[in-house]
Amino acid sequence: MIEDIKAEISPLRNQLLKHSLYQNINSPDDLKLFLEYHVFAVWDFMSLLKALQQKLTCTETPWIPTGNPELRYLINEIVLAEETDSNKEGNHLSHYEMYLGAMKECGANTSRIENFISDLLSLKNILVDIKLSELPPAVKDFLNFTFFLIEEGKPHKIASAFTFGREDLIPEMFTAILREMQQNFPEFHINKLVYYFERHIELDQDEHGPMALRMVSELCEDNEQKWKEAKDAATMAMQMRIALWDTIEKEIIKARENSLA
Repeated sequence: MIEDIKAEISPLRNQLLKHSLYQNINSPDDLKLFLEYHVFAVWDFMSLLKALQQKLTCTETPWIPTGNPELRYLINEIVLAEETDSNKEGNHLSHYEMYLGAMKECGANTSRIENFISDLLSLKNILVDIKLSELPPAVKDFLNFTFFLIEEGKPHKIASAFTFGREDLIPEMFTAILREMQQNFPEFHINKLVYYFERHIELDQDEHGPMALRMVSELCEDNEQKWKEAKDAATMAMQMRIALWDTIEKEIIKARENSLA
């Protein structure tokens, strides 16, 4: 059934991996704009991750053994690296915090994501925060998909979006981005960003991707309805990413044209 999902989403996956956005990140300014959009996907990934941990393990006291021990192991192993990995200097940080550091190193503006999270702390409702924000529609749609999925609370659907829309996709997708960056502006100071991409490629390709695929299989088992819902969630995750990529590319081209006007 995993292979069925992969076959179903293969055209969308290919569309993402061959997206013309990558060829349009051909200057430091293009990269900064990309990072200022993509950081929202880096951030909301952590919520998908923690939603799965809440569903598959006991995160309350008193502790009681909860669910499938194999699933507990898989999600906790992924959480450990994503939430407390070692950065380039050997300090422990979440991948979101590492990404913010990489943005600041290359001069990208972090105020939009930081203000959004600050507003969330006061509003205490993510869907309201998204609605009231001045984020671009494609970013709002991307975030709404994630948090509606979390709110629905079906672990197999969350795991499928997490797996096929993120962990299984990221190694090839980040490789494409990294290749263009290093080719188009090798002299630009992006050491932290290169480390972030290379670390994700390494982890997701060798460890987290296979773990996430096992998690989907364990959650769906032999339930036909769950497999169908997992396939739908994977498809929608791909479509939302393509829509986000389309928007970022348009914004990069528009900014480039405005600078020449």
